[in-house]
Amino acid sequence: MLVMVREKKQKQKIIFTTGKRRTAVAGAKLVLGTGKIFINKTPFEIWGNEPLRLLVKEPLILSGDLLKKVDIEVNVKGGGIVGQAEAARQAIAKSLVEFSKDDNLKDLYMKYDRNLLVYDPRRNEPHKPSASKRGARRHKQRSKR
Repeated sequence: MLVMVREKKQKQKIIFTTGKRRTAVAGAKLVLGTGKIFINKTPFEIWGNEPLRLLVKEPLILSGDLLKKVDIEVNVKGGGIVGQAEAARQAIAKSLVEFSKDDNLKDLYMKYDRNLLVYDPRRNEPHKPSASKRGARRHKQRSKR
């Protein structure tokens, strides 16, 4: 008599995180893999320009060989190119910390740059009615005499 044994498939660990910078919002999906990174469905090696790639690569370098175990897909919307790079960087760092569950990695990120894990709430000040073109607090120069 043949007995069929059904093996349970191991559920693959998938981690979703978000990163924000000004009006840019990035969503990162991290799965077990071989170290591939895609930003907006573009391979990381050809995405953006070199300074932006170096900015996004910082959390990957700090994590050591953890990158070789995972694949990361990042989707970024809104903002400018630097804001998108910083949002993607934050999303990647958060996902690596959540995947590794390592407090040492979290502390390392916080010591290196707090914005790798923590949202920066600063915004530009709205322009006031008296100086709509020149800036938020700039006024026309007046002579006292």
